[in-house]
Amino acid sequence: MKAVFFSEHGGPDVLKFGDAPMPERRQGCALIRVEASSVNRLDIAVRNGIQGLSISMPHIPGADAVGTVVESSPGSAFRDGDRVVINPGVSCGRCVSCLTGRASLCPEFRILGEHMDGTYSEFISVPEINLKAVPASYPVVKAAAAPLVYITAWHSLVSRGRLGFGERVLITGGGGGVSTAAIQIAKLFDCHVAVTTRRPEKEKRLLQAGADEVITTSAEGWSKDYMRSNGKLFNVVLDSVGTALWKDSFRLLDRGGRFINYGRTSGGLITTDLSFIFWKQLQIIGSTMGDPSDFNTVMGLVFDRKLEPVVDSVFSLRDAARAQQHMEKGEHIGKIVLVVGE
Repeated sequence: MKAVFFSEHGGPDVLKFGDAPMPERRQGCALIRVEASSVNRLDIAVRNGIQGLSISMPHIPGADAVGTVVESSPGSAFRDGDRVVINPGVSCGRCVSCLTGRASLCPEFRILGEHMDGTYSEFISVPEINLKAVPASYPVVKAAAAPLVYITAWHSLVSRGRLGFGERVLITGGGGGVSTAAIQIAKLFDCHVAVTTRRPEKEKRLLQAGADEVITTSAEGWSKDYMRSNGKLFNVVLDSVGTALWKDSFRLLDRGGRFINYGRTSGGLITTDLSFIFWKQLQIIGSTMGDPSDFNTVMGLVFDRKLEPVVDSVFSLRDAARAQQHMEKGEHIGKIVLVVGE
């Protein structure tokens, strides 16, 4: 089969398009012919090398995929030719966490494209429990743009963050796929949504994506400027930036607020005064990917058109290096999709 892979860590130039071995269909798995994948920040982090993560080389990146079943297990709920979307989180299915619906806490939890070969390929074998049927009328490109970012956003805001109706939500790094998904989810709960960006030129597009206000973070002390001009704090901060925005975004939490973190694009070291946390009774909540219930719930909302994936651009699989370069420039709003096949 054709695939995009790398044999050493480095920049986009280490990505190669070429022949790779066909995956074997394991017991309980289905073999999927991939029609479209998408680019995530995770793909770039794995390509660059994540401290403590050991992977076999050559490695195929990619977490998201939509495709058709070409071979399924005996007695499967899926038939050859069914179009399906893939949940990127793979767990053991046997431990207490898995059996109680908390698969993301499974000691063996893995993500496609990070801990195992991923979806930048013509075929992939995945557990059938990770599949959900795609309605015939739903666009393949939008379906491929949805899984990782919508699962992450739903798990973070709703399952972990217990988002309430009418709350005020601040989302850092507003242009990313998870952020644009989170904007829509928060609006389902009639929340007021503010997003941050370092690029003022993104403001119009972020407002079009559903944000109520855009906060530019390029100036030092931007949170104090916001409080002086606005005066209102936030019930929830959803953060993926980490170090660079920690002090300011944490300052904007109201009493009883929740700071939810799912990433650290600017670094992971933070410091704060504990008295600020206990006096305002704040919570710091970590979140990674999501559970099967998150996947089924949020993809159902996507397919019902209650949530609408934002697609920035589409590339062919052989142009995956250019697609990742586009993401690294930080000029995109929403998802970058890879179409597999000529």
